[in-house]
Amino acid sequence: MNLALFDFDGTLTTKDSLDEFLKEIGGKKKYMLNMFKFLPYFALWQLRVMPNGVAKEHLFRIFFKGMDENIFKEKARDFSLKRLDLIINQERVKLLKKHQENGDRVVIVSASMKCWLQPWCDKNSIELLSTQLEFENGYFSGKFLTPNCHGKEKENRIKKHLNVEDYETIYAYGDSSGDKEMLLLADISIRY
Repeated sequence: MNLALFDFDGTLTTKDSLDEFLKEIGGKKKYMLNMFKFLPYFALWQLRVMPNGVAKEHLFRIFFKGMDENIFKEKARDFSLKRLDLIINQERVKLLKKHQENGDRVVIVSASMKCWLQPWCDKNSIELLSTQLEFENGYFSGKFLTPNCHGKEKENRIKKHLNVEDYETIYAYGDSSGDKEMLLLADISIRY
């Protein structure tokens, strides 16, 4: 059996799903205000003073800390099932489907959140490894439950989830430096 590993944002999509989710949930005015609040963290991340995952956790805290878990997850599910298909790169999803038709094990490995990727993945019979949010007492705590699934963490998740030695050929598809470690695991890798 072969294994096909796909990044999600920028690889299978034409737009970043995180940015689209933030716009969809908060509306334009709230999105602009919260992005302004996020600017110092963004600057620290760009200057490589703050790691990607820490900056991203601040972003989620600004937008969603204290939000009711059920409301958040319902909005994420609606976004997943109603909006994600609008930003999907159809040609690349055809490639993913071809791997499925060939009997390959297909896994999306993404820094985006499980809450809005899982329904889409379930609908398309795709395994998912991604970042997860922490909810306490029915509300978003402002923290991640798992490390941000980016860079070295992608490799860690893949190796924890499956034995890469079990596969005859490993394919990997990505589009950014955050996919480098995943691409290096593959026999055949494509960076878009």
